[in-house]
Amino acid sequence: MQKLYRDHAIVLRTHPLGEADRIITLLTRTHGKVRAVAKGVRRTASRFGARLEPFTLVDVQLHAGRGLHTVNQVVTIEAFAGPISADYARFTAASAMLETTDRLTDEVVDPSQRGFLLLVGALRTMAAGRIPPPLVLDSFLLRTLALSGWAPELSVCASCGAHGPHHALDIRAGGLVCTACRKPGARAVRQAAVEHMIFLLAGDWENAVAAEETVVHEAGRIVADTITWHLERSVRSLSYVER
Repeated sequence: MQKLYRDHAIVLRTHPLGEADRIITLLTRTHGKVRAVAKGVRRTASRFGARLEPFTLVDVQLHAGRGLHTVNQVVTIEAFAGPISADYARFTAASAMLETTDRLTDEVVDPSQRGFLLLVGALRTMAAGRIPPPLVLDSFLLRTLALSGWAPELSVCASCGAHGPHHALDIRAGGLVCTACRKPGARAVRQAAVEHMIFLLAGDWENAVAAEETVVHEAGRIVADTITWHLERSVRSLSYVER
């Protein structure tokens, strides 16, 4: 990697370093996940402290170091933080998106840039406020699972490939399972919840928004449990999401 480079990035999280600095975790468009030091940003006279807050899309210039990189310049492209932070439901759902991205993303180049663009699109939709936050979150989580190769199988049996409909879901097996392949621990799932997840995965908002509250809750629980299974630990922010 060249010493000085520029990229678009979403700020995933920040934490203090010393008395005046912060470590910023960024998901960049072409350099994967990057951790960088932003010097002096906690001082009131900082030139770009407010631009390096979570939910912000920035154009950032970085100096590559052996471990941490260093932020040299930053310009705000879109500030999603305002409308997201103004609403508790949006804030908790968007926080879960950032935390999941942070957990799943390795610090390597993602040549497809699909994960970055997916997150930007989800934050933009969340900030617009036209779609209920839990639906935006669950759609994002399902698509993120798909990019990672972990999307639950929702049309055929995950074990034998038999065509559905099937009415049991086994996260360990990878999705829906038929009666013959069903093992202890598989959960019963309504067809309406399966169809709702298919709509979310496809970004079919018209049908997703029309789902009953109980269906949204059932699908959301499955999505959250699937994320937890693959991460091998819970996403803390998910416990605060209002469904």
